[in-house]
Amino acid sequence: MLPLFKAYPQLKTKLPYVKLAELPTPVHKLNNLEKTLNAEQLYIKRDDISGLIYGGNKIRKLEFLLGDVLNQQSKRVLTFGFAGSNHALATTIYARSLGIRTTSMLMPQVNAHYVRRNLLTSYHYGADIHQHQTELTLLIHTAYQLVCYTLKEGRIPYIIAPGGSSPLGAIAYVNAAFELKEQILQGDIPEPDLIYLPLGTMGTAVGLLLGLKAVGLKTKVIGIRVVEAQFVNEKKIVRLFNRTNALLHSLDSNFPILKITENDLYIRDEFFGKGYGCFTESGMKAIAQINDDENISLDGTYTGKALAALIHDIDQKDIKHQAILFWNTYNSRNLLTAFAKEDFHQLPESFHHYFVDNVQLLDREQLLVR
Repeated sequence: MLPLFKAYPQLKTKLPYVKLAELPTPVHKLNNLEKTLNAEQLYIKRDDISGLIYGGNKIRKLEFLLGDVLNQQSKRVLTFGFAGSNHALATTIYARSLGIRTTSMLMPQVNAHYVRRNLLTSYHYGADIHQHQTELTLLIHTAYQLVCYTLKEGRIPYIIAPGGSSPLGAIAYVNAAFELKEQILQGDIPEPDLIYLPLGTMGTAVGLLLGLKAVGLKTKVIGIRVVEAQFVNEKKIVRLFNRTNALLHSLDSNFPILKITENDLYIRDEFFGKGYGCFTESGMKAIAQINDDENISLDGTYTGKALAALIHDIDQKDIKHQAILFWNTYNSRNLLTAFAKEDFHQLPESFHHYFVDNVQLLDREQLLVR
């Protein structure tokens, strides 16, 4: 049983849920990286192996979101992201395992090898994928897809927010905080002073923060912004926190109403780089470091930037004596057998340029190094 359900049994009977993830994900000490950075208590939470087929932070959210899809007997989900969206791919893979179809409404992004991989793997798992150049055309075509599939399949598609970061999706990371508390009590890790993680659609960080407060941990969350500032700000964080808290309290009145303060989640902007999906030199250096020291893979869009911030702070802010947890939200499962079988010409033509044009320079250089 999920730790959240153990603590609040009414939630088990009222929240939609379907088991998809391999939980709890392990936490362990980064002994080699500690020595490199001259740190004392450096740990990692391995959400990169949260699923047998595909890992990362999205699977936790999909357990609740796809549980709701099953409850509503929807035949298709419609979700959003950029061209290389890990969320869209995870949704496609796990929805298919439940007999649910997926339509992904995507926006353009800077080219990278993982964009190619995710597009081909999504196609391999049967996703209906579309790319739109502007938010207006995305909105118009989303309405069109909803009408078409409602008429075709007899039921309106279930809409999943970008990154799965709705109040229902964020509850998954409330549970993750309860899971972490159990691992602390078991002696797997001391109570962290700081948790570092990427900050994109905010559901992971906000759910985690709400859960930390609910279990009485004083850990501070450091969110490294990896998307444009218009999508991540204090006002949106507070709104999602309060909506998620209100949902849990409405389903079980024993779940407390909690308050978020400006000191609870610190947004870091300086590691963002030139734009979403644009790799940074510090991020790629961090990726190489943890790969060399611990044989753990990160990515240039999300987790590499978060680790770069952690490394910077250990060096510049003298936090080396604190207990630090790096929450790995990346997928480390091998997708080679899935996407290697597919020809990009089978994708809609709007995606072909990702396979013809060069990937960004830092991605090319990293491949040469490896």
